[in-house]
Amino acid sequence: MKALISILLLLLIAGGVRAQDSSVVTRDSLGITSDTPKVWTLQECLDYAQENNIQLKQSMNTYLSGMEDTEAAKAAMLPSLSASVSQGLVNYPSSSSAQNNSYSGTYGINAGLTIYEGGKLKTALKQQKLQNRIDALSLEEQTTDIRIAIVQAYMQCLYAMESVTVNLSTAEASRAQRDRAETMWHNGSISRVDFAQLESQYMSDEYQVVVAQTTLDNYKLQLKQLLELDITTEIEVAETADDINAVLRVLPPKTDVYEAALEAMPEVERGRLAIEAAELAVKQARAGFFPSVSLSAGVGTEHLSGGGLGIGNQLKSRLNESIGLSVSVPIFSNRTNRTAVNKAGIALSTSRLEKADIEKELLREVESAYLDAVSAQSQYVAALQKEQYAKESYELTDEQFRVGMKNTVELITAQNEFTVARQEVLQAKYMALMNIRLLDIYQGK
Repeated sequence: MKALISILLLLLIAGGVRAQDSSVVTRDSLGITSDTPKVWTLQECLDYAQENNIQLKQSMNTYLSGMEDTEAAKAAMLPSLSASVSQGLVNYPSSSSAQNNSYSGTYGINAGLTIYEGGKLKTALKQQKLQNRIDALSLEEQTTDIRIAIVQAYMQCLYAMESVTVNLSTAEASRAQRDRAETMWHNGSISRVDFAQLESQYMSDEYQVVVAQTTLDNYKLQLKQLLELDITTEIEVAETADDINAVLRVLPPKTDVYEAALEAMPEVERGRLAIEAAELAVKQARAGFFPSVSLSAGVGTEHLSGGGLGIGNQLKSRLNESIGLSVSVPIFSNRTNRTAVNKAGIALSTSRLEKADIEKELLREVESAYLDAVSAQSQYVAALQKEQYAKESYELTDEQFRVGMKNTVELITAQNEFTVARQEVLQAKYMALMNIRLLDIYQGK
């Protein structure tokens, strides 16, 4: 019997160990577990998006494809070389000879080189190299756009997180008031109506907690989509250590920010290079009016059955070498060259207008972010003072309510004003932080 009990105990222990082993949570390549969501810092979000964003990968493929076009443009300036072999059979049905069929073979090696074509090949190579730089800047521009979107989504998550905390503390205070009011009602200190008002306020604050949590979940979803994370992946954002000094950081003059943005933002340089590319396109179109000169050379031989000589002797005796120079002069091209030049000129004008529009749009974005940052900083200072006064008013009202000097309406009003003041502090804080970080991006920081 003792042996049987010992065996059962061992089986139970082994089963417990296996149960513990089976409950171990696996960790994937991102370091994310199924039980505990990974906590992401802002820098981790930015780095991960740069490596995994699908749009950035597509832009990288476009850039790599353009690099191949550049190699092709370089190769177009080199001589071409080709070899050809042909075999044939000819039948002479009406021939009086004993053999009506004749076999032939032709072999050749040909080379060609464009000597002059109005500079088309050199211009095409310059255009393609410019396009490579434009593609690289487009990739950098898209990276910047992703960074801006992630900063905005991350700051919204931080704001929503603190908003949930504020609403939870408000709901907790309302619950304590409701519980205290229930005791006071039973003791006859307040009426049933007063207790119902405080109970209703508590339910309303609990509802606001749900709303705040839903808002946070939506912002997390936006951030997940920017990071290209799987639907089953849960994330948390790391709380920042930004203090009042970070929120109220002194900003450089607006003109200095814009001048720095003109130097740092890739779309400005892309617009400038687009003008250079359009100027080269005009030069390329004008080359159609110039003559082209090309050089060709070849070596060949052939054989024919029935020629009286063996194939080897025929190939040797019929070996030939050739060289040629061709000149093509455009005289009348049905206005195709003139049309190409005119359209290239229009495209050049469009590129200049697009560059001006890029700078104008950048000015609007910088000025908007700058004004929003300055306004949010001012609102933050005012909101802090309002929060302090609202807190004092609420605490005094709560004390006076306990001794019967204030009614429930006055208590609820003071509490709501305090909650609104706390939310205004959060809004101003994260609006300032977000726009300050956007200004840093515009300045290339």
